[in-house]
Amino acid sequence: MLSRLTRLQAVAVCAVPVVALIGTAVFAPLPFSVAQPGMTANVLGDNKGTPVITVSGAPVRTTAGQLRMTTIEATGPDARVSLGDVIGSWFRTDRAVMPRDSVYPSGDNVKEIEQHNTEQMVQSQDAAAQAALKYLGLSASKVKVTLKLADVGGPSAGLLFSLGIIDKLDGNGSGGDLTGGKNIAGTGTIGADGTVGAVGGVGLKTQAARRDGATVFLVPKGECADAKGELPKGLRLVPVTTLKGAVSDLVALQKGEKVPSC
Repeated sequence: MLSRLTRLQAVAVCAVPVVALIGTAVFAPLPFSVAQPGMTANVLGDNKGTPVITVSGAPVRTTAGQLRMTTIEATGPDARVSLGDVIGSWFRTDRAVMPRDSVYPSGDNVKEIEQHNTEQMVQSQDAAAQAALKYLGLSASKVKVTLKLADVGGPSAGLLFSLGIIDKLDGNGSGGDLTGGKNIAGTGTIGADGTVGAVGGVGLKTQAARRDGATVFLVPKGECADAKGELPKGLRLVPVTTLKGAVSDLVALQKGEKVPSC
């Protein structure tokens, strides 16, 4: 014959599976990636001993200042991200929890992702060179641009590549540097027509930029709100929509003229 449980016994018995469920939820893998500020690289200089930008077929300037492309670092597509990881990262300003599909839209296969990111980088570099040469009125048949950046994939460095090419070939158009000798950072895709596109992760990229000494950050205009969310002190946001506009804004900054802000 079954005996009737007391209230305390019933509570205790019910609590066991509840605790087990909570424990399972805390450690079960979730479809998220945890991202943090990544490396930055000055496209006007060298990366791992190799010039990022090499130009032949036209005179090249000696530049001062820096143009830093920015990145984020995210847990891999096959990494286990638990509820505990998500909660722990949620309250940190230097972490972001992102749907895994938004970080790795090409799937979960590591080799396929690396190939996809490499292809995007190559396409971005081609578009960056085309946009820069078009802006300068130069022919790609006479001027050859080579871009190399180790261990970085995706299209988000496009804008900075184009600005770096312009700085090396023409500077600010008046004999000076496009950077004005400052540390300028930014992000954004670039089309061959000079259109700047959104990239994601801009809040973390602003932190990476400021950590590495940047004082100005060029951000796709549509991502101003995200960039302002955790903006580090001492970093000025300049929203951009086109390559031509970005160049104009950098020249205006040197002259102390008014430029757009987020």
